[in-house]
Amino acid sequence: MYAKLETRTFLAMLVGVSLAFVFLMKPFFGPIFWAVAIALIFHPVQQLLVRKLGDRPNLNALITLAICMVIVVIPVLVLVTSLIAEGVALYQQIQSGEIRPGEYIDQVNQSFPAIQHFLAQFDVSFAELRDRTVSAFVGGSQFLAKQALGFGQNTFQFFLGLALMVYLAFFLLRDGSKLVELIIHALPLGDERERLLFAKFAEVTRATVKGNLLIAIIQGALGGIIFWILGIEGALLWGVVMSIFSLLPAVGAALVWVPAAIYLAAVGDVIEAVVLTTFGVVVIGLADNLLRPLLVGRDTKLPDYIVLLSTLGGIVMFGVNGFVMGPLVAALFMAFWGIFIREFGHEAQSGKRVTKGSESADPDAG
Repeated sequence: MYAKLETRTFLAMLVGVSLAFVFLMKPFFGPIFWAVAIALIFHPVQQLLVRKLGDRPNLNALITLAICMVIVVIPVLVLVTSLIAEGVALYQQIQSGEIRPGEYIDQVNQSFPAIQHFLAQFDVSFAELRDRTVSAFVGGSQFLAKQALGFGQNTFQFFLGLALMVYLAFFLLRDGSKLVELIIHALPLGDERERLLFAKFAEVTRATVKGNLLIAIIQGALGGIIFWILGIEGALLWGVVMSIFSLLPAVGAALVWVPAAIYLAAVGDVIEAVVLTTFGVVVIGLADNLLRPLLVGRDTKLPDYIVLLSTLGGIVMFGVNGFVMGPLVAALFMAFWGIFIREFGHEAQSGKRVTKGSESADPDAG
């Protein structure tokens, strides 16, 4: 009796201390998560270095981290800085009246009055839709301007988070395999289940970051290039916006280039509108269909509607980290239920067969 009390007390304190540690690490959730993602994505690179250079944990982890910095971290920093600068410039142009989103929408309505009649069939007011679009456009540019101001005020905090991410990524690259084995040994879920769940976690993280993010960057780059060729102002900004929308299945970059093509047609630039539409459908659209099977494959094994809903829910719950966290939670949810159905559902079916067999063998039955 006393031994059971000791065990329960210890487990209660273990849970309490673990929760306290989680809350302690909560301010550094972003750097920790991205350090784990870097370690998972660049683990094959580290393994290649191990085969080439031998078992030198510190050197291999350091080289892998340097490759990550050159390929990912530095370009992303440059892109984010450019995006904020473009957003601030756009906001200033809207405030000064140089750019008038409402007039652009009115121009489209005048050139294509059928749009207003089409919306009226669904009881959608064009004027209300126009006002909401303008508000969203102004609000988005204002958000970028605020982010630029916040970035300037929180520069130290940003670079502290970046330094923590790089620091943690080094140790996770060096000691990640040992940490995974330690966690598997500690968790009371059964080694086979734990390895399956860790494998699912790694698959989804790699697929979402390596595949979806890379595809989004390619689609955004293609969109930005065609906008620049056609002389559309803010090509870099719209390219990044297309990258963001490309993370959402069934939505994609078309939310940006389709309205742009419609506006070009409305103002009489028919050739530019046709070029943009053709490029959007053939190049930007097919980039997703051609590259996703190569880069992502079926690693996530999630239906598109689950990916869409989990991505949107993840962004609402976790912010910018949600485009990875959302599908990750959804994949782990399906993995847990898959294990439950495979193991416990099989046991239930076996129990029914045994019971039925016993009843058939009972000589007093009937």
